[in-house]
Amino acid sequence: MPSPLRVLSIATLFPDAARPNFGLFVEKSLRALAAQRGIELTIVAPVGLPPFPLSLHRRYRALRELPTTEQRNGLTIFRPRFTLIPRYGARFNPARVARAVLGAVRDRKFHVVDAQFFYPDGPAAMRVADALGLPFSAKARGADISHFGHDPATRLQVIEAGVKAAGLLAVSEAMRGEMAAIGIDAQKVAVHYTGIDIARFHPGDHAAARAALGMDDAPAILTVGALIPRKGQALVIAALPALPGVHYWLAGAGEEEARYRALARELGVETRVHFLGPVANADLPQLYRAADAVVMPSASEGLANAWVEALACGTPIVISGAGGAAELVTSPVAVRIVERTPQAIAEAVKTIFAAPPAPAEVAASLAGRFDWDRNGRELADHLRRCAGA
Repeated sequence: MPSPLRVLSIATLFPDAARPNFGLFVEKSLRALAAQRGIELTIVAPVGLPPFPLSLHRRYRALRELPTTEQRNGLTIFRPRFTLIPRYGARFNPARVARAVLGAVRDRKFHVVDAQFFYPDGPAAMRVADALGLPFSAKARGADISHFGHDPATRLQVIEAGVKAAGLLAVSEAMRGEMAAIGIDAQKVAVHYTGIDIARFHPGDHAAARAALGMDDAPAILTVGALIPRKGQALVIAALPALPGVHYWLAGAGEEEARYRALARELGVETRVHFLGPVANADLPQLYRAADAVVMPSASEGLANAWVEALACGTPIVISGAGGAAELVTSPVAVRIVERTPQAIAEAVKTIFAAPPAPAEVAASLAGRFDWDRNGRELADHLRRCAGA
């Protein structure tokens, strides 16, 4: 029997006790990788903390208390600390992450280094691989290219990692195009779609889901994601005056909540806007089933997990043309791609409400393209190719 492929995976986005939803899709992908025959996986999920005495602030207490090594869902996770300079230190993070990773794995041997996010993980993996004399791979997911690939403080590091990597991954064909647009060779990039747990995310009883969440009979639209400008929740709130009687549910937390509440009051729709705060991934299927449509007019995305999850639960989606949106469209009943304006959003929602599609038909539009086992097999094959290179 051939010896296993020893993979060192760097993941700055990875869930922990303090942030249970943080990078959950990365954990699922790495669990799928670890389940493949002939893979020996070591995961390092570095934790950034600001320098002393800022690190003593209560907002960082839960991160300080995380164990440096833990078992989680069958995986061993190393969590070394690195110094994070809030807001202004992005250009320094790859070098600091790399030092933390090397310190955590100094006695281990590997065949290939894997970066699960393109920044800072990609340039960090480049440094680690150089120190260990190994090839490396990096995966692009969204803002790691759309933001860090264009920010003057980080752009050159993103491109350098793209040039030096033995192989690259992107969550969508559109993301592959964005990588090419900043100077990364598209021929090195393989599209690697996300997965979906169909045992959890599937159509269910719409009325029962609404009753369990305390919703009344009012039509409901939903957005799942951080409350940040890029996600476009303000556009959905602005569409509500043109959608009388429709209630809007927002799952997530973020810096824009106060502004969104003020906008809802200004437009006279505050009684129809409901802020749910962070929602555990285990509770999302019921929330998707309760909604009549999921509306996510993001300014940029790779290929949002929430899009796929909503469709798998049988709920149609209204989204912008950001990222890999067009790659989801196999049936017009399931996906409406619209301009990022309140008017366009309102018209798309009205169209769905006028002729609601059958949940089974919406779920079938995914056509089996999003599967965690497939995701794990493809990642294993990709890393074997990188190791051979």
